[in-house]
Amino acid sequence: MENLSEGLQLMLIGMVTVFTILLIVIYGSKLLIAAINKFAPEQPKAPAKKADDAPVAVLEAAVSQLTGGKGRIVKITRI
Repeated sequence: MENLSEGLQLMLIGMVTVFTILLIVIYGSKLLIAAINKFAPEQPKAPAKKADDAPVAVLEAAVSQLTGGKGRIVKITRI
């Protein structure tokens, strides 16, 4: 019976340790992301516009509206 209680105690200590380390990693990464976004925000790049960009502009507007401004078009291929 002593071995069982010692094993459960060891398991509990290990689980609490892992949970604590995971919390430190989660909140540390959130803090790092917030600091980077505050002190070094990403500069928006203005792409060069072509004469026939009307369909691309419509697609960009649709993607922007659907994704709340977070999505962007990387490549457009005609099928």
